[in-house]
Amino acid sequence: MGAVIKINGLTKTYGSATALNALNLEVNEGEVLGYLGPNGAGKTTTIRLLLGLIAPTNGSATIFGLDAQHNKTEVHKQLAYVPGETMLWPSLTGEEALHLLGKVHGSVDEAYKKILVNRFQFDAHKKIRTYSKGNRQKISLIAAFMTRAKLLILDEPTSGLDPLMEQAFRICVDEARTNGQTIFLSSHILSEVEALCDRVAILREGKLVEVGTLEEMRHLSALSIQAIFKGKVPKVDHIKGVSNVHVSGKELTCEIHGNITELLATVAAAKPESFISREPSLEELFLSLYGKQEVTKES
Repeated sequence: MGAVIKINGLTKTYGSATALNALNLEVNEGEVLGYLGPNGAGKTTTIRLLLGLIAPTNGSATIFGLDAQHNKTEVHKQLAYVPGETMLWPSLTGEEALHLLGKVHGSVDEAYKKILVNRFQFDAHKKIRTYSKGNRQKISLIAAFMTRAKLLILDEPTSGLDPLMEQAFRICVDEARTNGQTIFLSSHILSEVEALCDRVAILREGKLVEVGTLEEMRHLSALSIQAIFKGKVPKVDHIKGVSNVHVSGKELTCEIHGNITELLATVAAAKPESFISREPSLEELFLSLYGKQEVTKES
């Protein structure tokens, strides 16, 4: 499985401000990559560089082996893009906009287009000026997925959608993955990324700070433990890596970083009636990476 996107030392500066700092990243064929970071981290800058909308200060990016800056026409034939803010022609109907966007791209699966219109419960006969933000976003999503493009670049794609339509979007992503398409997904909805993505890349202040599967990134946060005992609750404060210990009656809760062998042995020796361990969610991973650093920075 080859890399569809290869980014090498990609840098973008504006005067003394660095929006993106020596980014190195690959996105593999058929992969859904989640691209995360707080506002101003450089996510949209990365996408604009990939699309050739702005020029890099240093470094390069290739898509399907073609330089993203110098081969924009050929690259764009093989991808579809969904922006977070959709700007369309107010005098056209939704159907006319979809037809035009399909013509611009050059490839449309008409049967799948009908499925998408129904799935997103989209009334294509109204003028775009009458649509809500969510309905305008539906146009962009339908237009992108109906192309069956080899690469989908999605920048906050569910912005303005209600939960039911977010679920429709997830179905589309799963279908695209099954179809062998590659997806670069920038999103601030952590549950969405956790549900959909094969790998996650986290950007901070223009720098890539973590990349990998969720399993590979579990080291960023602690494992949560909850145990209930019939007898005496064991003491676990002394165990290496254990923190946030709380005892309420016969219930023990705590967190642990690193090796859990000693903690498990201590708990097992006390014969618990129930024992639950839970891995951190993507939100907890994200907060462990950003929240603690922000607190330290401000204090």
